[in-house]
Amino acid sequence: MKGEVKLGILGGGQLGRMLLQAALDFNLYTLVLDPDENAPCKNICNEFFTGSFRDFDTVYNFGKHCHILTIEIEHVNCDALEKLEQEGVKVYPDARTVRTIQDKGLQKEFYKLHSIPTSEFRTLKNKVELEQHTDFLPAFQKLRREGYDGRGVTRLTSESDFGKAFEEPSILEKLVDFEKEISVIVARNANGEVTAFPVVELSFHPEHNLVDSLFAPANVPYKLQRHAIEIATRVIEAFGMVGILAVEMFQTKDGQILVNEVAPRPHNSGHHTIKANYTSQYEQHLRAILNLPLGSTEIQSAAVMLNLLGEPGFDGEAAYEGLQEALAVPGVYIHLYGKKYTRPARKMGHITVLGQNIEEAQQRAASVKDVIKVKA
Repeated sequence: MKGEVKLGILGGGQLGRMLLQAALDFNLYTLVLDPDENAPCKNICNEFFTGSFRDFDTVYNFGKHCHILTIEIEHVNCDALEKLEQEGVKVYPDARTVRTIQDKGLQKEFYKLHSIPTSEFRTLKNKVELEQHTDFLPAFQKLRREGYDGRGVTRLTSESDFGKAFEEPSILEKLVDFEKEISVIVARNANGEVTAFPVVELSFHPEHNLVDSLFAPANVPYKLQRHAIEIATRVIEAFGMVGILAVEMFQTKDGQILVNEVAPRPHNSGHHTIKANYTSQYEQHLRAILNLPLGSTEIQSAAVMLNLLGEPGFDGEAAYEGLQEALAVPGVYIHLYGKKYTRPARKMGHITVLGQNIEEAQQRAASVKDVIKVKA
């Protein structure tokens, strides 16, 4: 890298914060845009801009200051990204990829076009059209746009559930009889070099429909792990994208691997890599967008990652309980996201628990799981 490289990040949340921590090692000049004037990134980047990453002019004017522009959330203005690309700003992931991933209908059509295994689906213009697809139930209805962290998803088992269905354009996704939910994070640089992190196993919060914890390495047969990595590699190569791509998948009870959905950015299912792998997902993303050789994704230690969510019934300035007790356990590392205010189920941090093997990591995780509380 010659001279000062200005890296712009659309989104100033926890993913951007951890990306900035990795960016320090590459001597990058960092600029962040976020609508929240108290966003977690505010005090650790070189320049912070308050504004909407959905607004064309705001994104375009912000991007003009950058050599490289990346995202930590996919709900950004793609028209502005396209114009910046035309004017010579390196935008990773590119506007075309982000536009496809923003729309779950386009995302599903993309898998179909590229023969990437995924569950059966149907597209709906509105709620009324559900009446034509009763034969397809049970299924999940997902909003085509703006779904995030469990929002915009509802399960429809029978016609009696249609009252809770979404009115907006959506997809109806056939319910998959799965054994496990897994994830593979894969990276690609501009030279076309691709590396994948080992498969992780995901556990979802029963109420909030977001990742509650993950286990690395996954307890999945080796053959299926290799297959999952091959599929993730096919997905990023089909997009031709540069950067990090998280590919969430189902391992079905009959031994198939099906792509559920993807995120073209660092992801919750890769937080553990900061401590557990030779290269973190954040460093890997930077290596990819700077077109540097990709780092080793090998595991140094088995790990469990626990999301730290705001406690039910607490809304206000965050107060943390149990940090001393948790940190007294060997192999426990706490990552707080710098969010001043908590609310029920808000992601406030995560805990990475290491062990010589996954059983030891799980035992340690069980001992601290309910020790730390985020209250107000």
